Amino acid sequence: MSGKTKLGEKEYEDLLKPMAKELSAMARWVSETGQRMVVIFEGRDTAGKGGSIDMFARILNPRQCRIAALPSPNERERTQWYFQRYVEHFPAEGEIVLFDRSWYNRAGVEPVMGFCTPEETDAFLRSVPEFERQFVDDGILFFKYWLTCDQEVQEDRFQNRLKNPTKRWKLSPIDIQARKHYDDYTDAREKMLAATHTDYAPWTLVDFNDQPVGRLTLLRDLLDRVPDTELPLDDIEWPPLPHEPSKERFTVLEPIPNYPIEQDEKHHKHHGDKHLEFKDD
Repeated sequence: MSGKTKLGEKEYEDLLKPMAKELSAMARWVSETGQRMVVIFEGRDTAGKGGSIDMFARILNPRQCRIAALPSPNERERTQWYFQRYVEHFPAEGEIVLFDRSWYNRAGVEPVMGFCTPEETDAFLRSVPEFERQFVDDGILFFKYWLTCDQEVQEDRFQNRLKNPTKRWKLSPIDIQARKHYDDYTDAREKMLAATHTDYAPWTLVDFNDQPVGRLTLLRDLLDRVPDTELPLDDIEWPPLPHEPSKERFTVLEPIPNYPIEQDEKHHKHHGDKHLEFKDD
C-alpha cells in the first residue's frame, strides 16, 4: 500500500465490495434514466485523485464513464473562453464524466505557480458560480471533491515516488517547486471555497491522509448524495446450450506458452509476499 493506512488490503476490498455494487447500480440508473453526471476531483499533488478515479473506473463501464484529465492548454486554447475546453468533455445523456483536476486549476495551481495573473483568478472566482449554476439548472448532477493531506504525508508520498521506479514518472520539476508552496496552496484553496461553495454546487472536503479510508469515505458520500438508484433487473431468458461446450480450435496460430505460475509462486515464497500498492495520485 502507498503510505500508512489503518486497513489491510483484504479489509479494504471487503469494505469496498458492497459499495461497488451500489456504484454499479447507480451507473445503471444514470444510464437507464438518461441522467448526466459530473464529478470533479481536486487536491494537492499526491493527495489521491488518480487512485480515487481508478476506483470508479475499475467498476464502471468505460463506454459510459469517461475520465477527463486535460493537459496544459495549447496555444489555441489559451485564446478561448476559459471554460470552453472543459465543456467539450461534459456528459451526454446517460454518461458519467470524472474530471482529474478541472477548471479549478485557475484557482489553485495557476495562481500559486504564477501561470495566471491575480486579476485572472479574481475574474474566474466571480464567474464560476454562474457557470456552474447554468449546467446544474440544466439538470447535470454535479459533485465537487477536494482531497486533503498534511505536508508530512505529502513528503512521504513524494519520497515513495522518488524511490519507486513504477511511480517515478509522476515526479516533475514543478513538483519540486510546488513543495515550497504548501501554505500558499492552502490560502488559495480557502479563497476558492469562500467564493465557489454554493447551495447548488457545494464542495466536499475529504481527509486523504489515509488514502484507502479516504476513498471509502468519498464513495460513501457520493452514493448518499444521489437519489434512490435501485432499479429492478430485467428477466433475461438464458437457455442451456443445445450441445456440449466447444473448445478453442487453432489452424493458423497457437497461443503462446502460459506464464510459469509455479516458478512465480516459488519466487514469492522465497522473497515473501508483497501487497499490491494503492495509487496515490
